[in-house]
Amino acid sequence: MAEYQSPKDRAYVDTLINAASKEASAFLNLKYTAERKDGAIPVKYRELMSVAVALTTQCAYCIESHIKNAVEAGATREEIAETVFIAAALRAGGAVGNGLLAMRLFEEESKKNAE
Repeated sequence: MAEYQSPKDRAYVDTLINAASKEASAFLNLKYTAERKDGAIPVKYRELMSVAVALTTQCAYCIESHIKNAVEAGATREEIAETVFIAAALRAGGAVGNGLLAMRLFEEESKKNAE
């Protein structure tokens, strides 16, 4: 397989939706609700948050879609760049937070093995 993700995969949208229509309907309703334009959070900020999440989940389709939406909502190059680094810092911070868990689990396992 030459590539794992390709814009050609979009040809399967209807196939996926039709194969799980109830689940797809629920997902799409949540997506449309989260991306609504009449929320308390302005659209540009919703899209910048969406870009950050897309970067951390590494969804190429989401990155493409939300960058487009962010630009249409007035986001600047600098705002996108800051969003990239904020997302990177939080992702790295998550590793540190999980590292704390790893240290506790290590201590617990070490005590069990010492007994």
